[in-house]
Amino acid sequence: MFTHTLMSGISHLSSHEKSIASLCWNQHPKFEGIAMKNIITGEETDGQISVHLVRIEPGAAIGGHVHASQWELHQVLEGTGRAKIGQEWVPYAAGTLSVVPVGREHEVVADGDGMLLLATFSPPLA
Repeated sequence: MFTHTLMSGISHLSSHEKSIASLCWNQHPKFEGIAMKNIITGEETDGQISVHLVRIEPGAAIGGHVHASQWELHQVLEGTGRAKIGQEWVPYAAGTLSVVPVGREHEVVADGDGMLLLATFSPPLA
């Protein structure tokens, strides 16, 4: 479904390197049709950031939620949809970059072609 070059890329952190293609997709425990690859973890960054590849199936949604202590950066790699950040709906398409402040409720909804985004958290997701 998705072909972005990051899907077959390499993650580099200091002297550590890993193949993104070899990482497992983890189904989201709460939202149907959402899967994540944990590319860079807080454990690898001394608790500073984490980076996750997020796959949203066609028509699926990451429902409204809040990260009480993390900033979140979305980089849309493929597909289209929209995000509600606070009370504002923002169109999402490849090339969109969006920041979700600490404590701000947000949700992401994919259109019929699904969406692939890179989500970066600071401090990292647990």
